[in-house]
Amino acid sequence: MPEPRRPAIGICAGLTQACWDVWDQQAALLPLNYLTAIERAGGLALMIPPDPELIEDPDQILERLDALILAGGVDIDPATYGAEPHEETEAGTARERDDAEIALVRRALELDLPVLGICRGMQVINIARGGTLLQHVPDRVGHSGHRRNPGSFTDSEHDVRLTPGSLVARAAGEELHSTKSHHHQAVEDIGEGLEVTGWSAHDDLPEAIEAPDRRFALGVQWHPEVDETSRLIAALVDEARAYQSARVR
Repeated sequence: MPEPRRPAIGICAGLTQACWDVWDQQAALLPLNYLTAIERAGGLALMIPPDPELIEDPDQILERLDALILAGGVDIDPATYGAEPHEETEAGTARERDDAEIALVRRALELDLPVLGICRGMQVINIARGGTLLQHVPDRVGHSGHRRNPGSFTDSEHDVRLTPGSLVARAAGEELHSTKSHHHQAVEDIGEGLEVTGWSAHDDLPEAIEAPDRRFALGVQWHPEVDETSRLIAALVDEARAYQSARVR
């Protein structure tokens, strides 16, 4: 019998100006940590660039996947949730990425495809379900501890309290979880059908959301891909493997 194929994990890429070799041009980009974390967990990583056709027909890619990851990246355009930009909201938003990812996650949730949103990706899930964002966390909590060193995960750790028995607690394997954090925005009004199941231990900022009526729909405000001890991406890949198996049957 041939070995089962690795579950296909689609992960949405950002659009940015990038430099390599002699080139300096627009690129669809993901930090390598995301891809190696998927591969280490036994998944096959498939990068999904922003594609306007996916806004109208997300099934073109979703029917080929066993799970979807929404990665971190630039701030989401506040117009997607009916807000004006805060003075601290990054000017380099990418509306084509926002619209494609919102369409993808809405349809993925309808299909009950396993979904994991990381940092910005958690915020995309919330917006896709009608939620809003807090555009600058220090305005609420009075400190910049959620993004101590912009561009670095050095000294980025803080603990998050997880609801006992929740998806995120089961995936993490504990109820007090050390995380690597790098964000200045957060979820505000929670989207329809979502529950907050994780909070920062030092200021109660929401750090995890999930849809309890879906098989695996989880958003976390931290970065498990840069933490080799984290079990979250492996938990998603395990669920993707079960989804793949059920679909084959």
